[in-house]
Amino acid sequence: MTHVTEHPLVRGGRSAALATACVRGGVAAGLGLGALAVLVVAAWISSPYPDSGPGGALHLAAGLWLLAHGVDLVRTDTLSGLPAPLGVVPMLLAVLPVWLVHRAARDTLDAADGGDRRPPSALGAVGAVAGGYLLVAAAVVVYAESGPLPVEPLSAGLWLPAVVAGAAGAGAWTAFGRPLPEQRQAAAALRAAGLGLVTLLGGGAVVAAVSLAWHAGEAQAAYAALTGEWSGRVAVLLLVLALLPNMAVWGAAYGLGPGFTLGTGAFATPLGLVGDPAAPPFPLLAALPDDGRGGWMHGAAAAVPLVAVMLQGGRVGRSARTWTARDTALTALGAAWGCGAAVAVLSAAAGGALGTARLSAFGPVWWQTGAATVLWGACVGVPVALGVRAWGRRVPRSKRPPEPAVASAPSAVASGAPGSSGSASRPVAAAGSGTPPASSGPSAPEGPVTEKAPESLPADPAGRTAGAKPAAAGPGPDDDPPYGGYDGYDGYDPYGDSAFEPYDYLPAAWEPGAPPAPPPPPRSAD
Repeated sequence: MTHVTEHPLVRGGRSAALATACVRGGVAAGLGLGALAVLVVAAWISSPYPDSGPGGALHLAAGLWLLAHGVDLVRTDTLSGLPAPLGVVPMLLAVLPVWLVHRAARDTLDAADGGDRRPPSALGAVGAVAGGYLLVAAAVVVYAESGPLPVEPLSAGLWLPAVVAGAAGAGAWTAFGRPLPEQRQAAAALRAAGLGLVTLLGGGAVVAAVSLAWHAGEAQAAYAALTGEWSGRVAVLLLVLALLPNMAVWGAAYGLGPGFTLGTGAFATPLGLVGDPAAPPFPLLAALPDDGRGGWMHGAAAAVPLVAVMLQGGRVGRSARTWTARDTALTALGAAWGCGAAVAVLSAAAGGALGTARLSAFGPVWWQTGAATVLWGACVGVPVALGVRAWGRRVPRSKRPPEPAVASAPSAVASGAPGSSGSASRPVAAAGSGTPPASSGPSAPEGPVTEKAPESLPADPAGRTAGAKPAAAGPGPDDDPPYGGYDGYDGYDPYGDSAFEPYDYLPAAWEPGAPPAPPPPPRSAD
């Protein structure tokens, strides 16, 4: 009898999972390209001057889709006839493609975990999704070469794989529950870096919005001068919305200190505007600072990185209460480096070239903003982390344990020192002496007091009644001393622990000030 073996593809093996992941990547690329093409074709249909035709609209959509991935384009239809680069990425356009790749990788691992087929490894899933996506992207690059916005080959070979692989890796990380490194310092540094980055970008958006509101008249005039048709104004408005994340990064770079370039030889910093800016007429560029030296309002932008690194250092300090000062400082410095790396990448994406000559450099300089972020974190974030750690390690006075004042009570009891209050003033009789402690009342009889034994019980040769324990005898070998030899315990528990014992504060037998141990009871004559 012949045994039939199923092929791995038939029974849903790992090869089938990788093939499905590749298809998911291609579908993600098609969805992003299709959504952008619908938007561009709708703008072309509503335009009163559709000169390029539907083919030109599709070529424009392909170029914009590649630009959203960080690929530099080349404008061929310029006034001078010379090709001009276009490298400023509208960062809002990148949200949809990145999210689609992220979701494709995440769904690949989630579906494999919940199904009968063998799940692929994280690296295999990322590679398969990225491979399917890049196959579609390569076809789009070839298609865009014949349009008005061809692709620069070096930029396409560098940024396309990096962006797609990064988004797919983030999707795999999400599928595994977003795990952080097991080392506590590394995990705390990543969390603090994320908090600092979000605060820095939020503060940059506030700086850009305040400046745009301050120059609202200039922005409105630039918006109205670009086009008079409603379809053109809608297109300009969509472009403004797509560039809003870029303005947040520009505002953060302005507050950090290095600022941004407005063409070769022109810089905008909180200290003022240097050089002759070569800014084209655009509503968002109307928010640029005025010429001349910066005032206190420009310097107030420095509050954005200050607040960001203080929150960043405070996050590290709250996590480092049990760490050493060295580990705390290194963790805060690692958070500064992580935040600086993220800011450098965002600065490189938010800026670029808008043309040749003076417009070849436009926006923040990535290495300057990254270095400034690290410097802010090292100079402010590290001391704040150490300060928060020291503040968290302090012991409030209300929570400190009370001084063990009862430690001197047993010694006073044993020595019979007068003036002791409460039951500590009653002397303790020595074991076997037959003398009970004297009463503190005025009617206490003087001299030794013995307790009569019952007549029905015989007495032993030592003079003690059989079956009765002497009244003045100390605790026996099997008896615990009442509260450590101290009967003034008031039930106060400073730690709220039910297992607390009042003799926990008394010194040990070998420590100075310890009460003398009670002598053992006398042995019987027999």
